Amino acid sequence: MALQVIVGYGPIGRGAAGLLAAQGHQVRVITRSGGPADRAAGPGGRISHVRLDAADADALTEAAHGAAVLYSCANPAYHRWPADWPPIAAALLTAAERTGAVLATVSNLYAYGPVSAPMTEATPLNAQGPKGLVRATMWRDALAAHDAGRVRATEIRAADYIGLDSQSLLGGRVIPRLLAGRGVQVMRSADTLHSWSYVGDVARLLVTVGADEQAWGRPWHVPSNPPRTQREAVADLAMIAGVRPVKVTEISRAMLLLAGVFSPVVRELPEVAYQLEQPFIIDSSSAEATFGLAPTPWEQVLAETIGFYRGHRAEPRAARGAASRAR
Repeated sequence: MALQVIVGYGPIGRGAAGLLAAQGHQVRVITRSGGPADRAAGPGGRISHVRLDAADADALTEAAHGAAVLYSCANPAYHRWPADWPPIAAALLTAAERTGAVLATVSNLYAYGPVSAPMTEATPLNAQGPKGLVRATMWRDALAAHDAGRVRATEIRAADYIGLDSQSLLGGRVIPRLLAGRGVQVMRSADTLHSWSYVGDVARLLVTVGADEQAWGRPWHVPSNPPRTQREAVADLAMIAGVRPVKVTEISRAMLLLAGVFSPVVRELPEVAYQLEQPFIIDSSSAEATFGLAPTPWEQVLAETIGFYRGHRAEPRAARGAASRAR
């Protein structure tokens, strides 16, 4: 079994680490915090944690020495992507080139920009805003290095997450209110078809493409269930949770602009509002056919997600705070 290095330990990094450790690999996780000493070490104690700045190419190279795959699961602060992503992406490319590790990156659909048809991996990268442009540049740089024979690189692209992720559009702002029988607000439009990618399926595809030579040199879309509108998804969640349906209202662009005065993250949302104002659908048939993967059934995704939030809500407040700080 080989050494696998993961940069970032959010929902995808944690999921990938668990899958790799279960396969018998030694997993080295790199984060700014390094992780607490009592953090779970995975099956057989195979997961270790290292504290360093992923934008430091020399330190990252040293940490990735001997790795078969270098997984980029990093996620800088949303409002700082244009500033924070370029040095991290450059360091990842440098480390992959120096060590010979495959570079497998978790990305999203921002680089495509506004679209009028389901997105495939061949959809042109036509981003208009700064966050989409930085994502497009990162992939073009990685692909150029791959084509030049300097690295072996691949990228997976997911729709909006659903699962164990409080930042999801269907996460911490929606589910606790739904479980309490209270109405929820979603970004407009509540009635536009939208794709959702389960975080477990994202991690599964990431581990798959890192190890499979036929995956290198191109992007792949995460196997995802048929699209659902936000209103439909909220109704589905209520049904699975066994609670009464709740009222769904929309947050308008004007409301977002007003809220953005006080929040740097909300201030960024109008750039990607098109993703909810027109159909935003991912075609994942290529990855499904190539690797024999299928999305986790929608009902199972919702049940696991509801179970997570019910358990989280049941934790004592002090324990919940400690867990949050450890992430």
